[in-house]
Amino acid sequence: MDLSLERETGPLTARIAQALTKRIAAGALGAGQKLPSVRRLADQLGVSPFTVVSAYDRLVAEGLVTARAKSGFFVAPRGTATSQPLALDPLPSRRTGINPIWMMRQSLTAGPGQLTPGCGWLPPDWLPDDSIRAALRALARQDPKNTGRELVEYGVPLGYRPLRDLLARRLNELEIPAEPDRLLLTDSASQAIDLVCRYLVAPGDAVLVDDPGYFNFHAAIRAQRGTCISVPMTPQGPDLDALDRLAATHRPKLYLTNAGLQNPTGARMGLAVAHRLLGLAQHHDFRILEDDIFRDFEAQPGLRLAALDGLNRVIHLGSFSKTLSAATRIGFLAADAATLTDLADLKLAISFGNNELSARIIHRLLSDGSYRKHVANLRDRLARCRFQVSKRLVNLGLTPWLDHAADPGEGLFLWMALPSGKKAEALAEAARDMGVILAPGKVFSAGNDARWRSHLRFNVAQSLDPRLISVLKTVLA
Repeated sequence: MDLSLERETGPLTARIAQALTKRIAAGALGAGQKLPSVRRLADQLGVSPFTVVSAYDRLVAEGLVTARAKSGFFVAPRGTATSQPLALDPLPSRRTGINPIWMMRQSLTAGPGQLTPGCGWLPPDWLPDDSIRAALRALARQDPKNTGRELVEYGVPLGYRPLRDLLARRLNELEIPAEPDRLLLTDSASQAIDLVCRYLVAPGDAVLVDDPGYFNFHAAIRAQRGTCISVPMTPQGPDLDALDRLAATHRPKLYLTNAGLQNPTGARMGLAVAHRLLGLAQHHDFRILEDDIFRDFEAQPGLRLAALDGLNRVIHLGSFSKTLSAATRIGFLAADAATLTDLADLKLAISFGNNELSARIIHRLLSDGSYRKHVANLRDRLARCRFQVSKRLVNLGLTPWLDHAADPGEGLFLWMALPSGKKAEALAEAARDMGVILAPGKVFSAGNDARWRSHLRFNVAQSLDPRLISVLKTVLA
């Protein structure tokens, strides 16, 4: 296929996608026709395979192309691009390829040569692979006559009781009044978020989210056809004057936020802010989902809304995907008795069973005495990484959003402002063509707030490779 890029503008990936889109629209590439292989088109255009894959991914996201496992990429039937019943990201960025779903896909499918400082998890060699294998071997050696064949059965509706006992004790350490029967195991934190949104959000309902905030919250709300209402973030937590006005106008059903270290900013909520927030929740009659998946990145976990509230309006969420294993996925919810019963029934309706094997593996990993030492080591490594990465980024002209007094020096993320006049999305486009996946601020803003277009989120554990600084120097020039 003779593909010319001379008339196209923008980053290289965008130019390739534009040229292919025009050929499809003109009928030069018909429905069902196979596109050139990634390597063949890369050789023809003199670009990297990463760039061609990114261009093809963009066309897949637009519905113009379909990907078939082990077969390649094909032109989609006409009408496919306009027949999607649900768009999880309605922002303009969805049409340019930089959006949360694209970013997750790129990070999860990154090849061995790519860097992923924009992803949200630790490098594999930071996690206890040997311990997970040992737990699997121990479970495999169990005598089924003594265990009741639990490894091949569905399990009880609330989930593996020994793990719920252990989780209740961990929550009590935070002064959250959780009991095993007020805990529901889920197959991940993402499933827990989805369950709560299914339970509380009807089409058209308003849901408050931090801006900037965790982008998977946005997708879960939009999957229920709810409306995200952005609450501006400050270094002390959500802007409660703005939240009060928004709640009075939109009458939200729910507020989704992080406990402890906020994603992506790292901000902590103070006691006065937390008390006033709970008062606003009562006044405006909305619930709060408190996502606490980063608990063990804090040496001394601070206040939790669920502790102050007593699990009245607050639903508390946790998981171990960040500290133990993203493959052995277990999440959990703590709530008042009535809410938990309803959530358990809803989970039965949509998934019937529990991931009993993962629950037993996580229970072994948490109860063998090594977990506290493991997470203490993680915190030490992250602290060293934060110092190194922050220093390197500041030397490039980037500025931390939190000042030294507000930044506890803990956690996985740095929220950094680019030098004046630089736009994060353009930098992410250019860096992607060089094999680096960045996280531009725009994807964390449900309200498309212009303030965050000049910000990037950096995963400090994934930002140590010197090639990152080299790429950033190039794209910032």
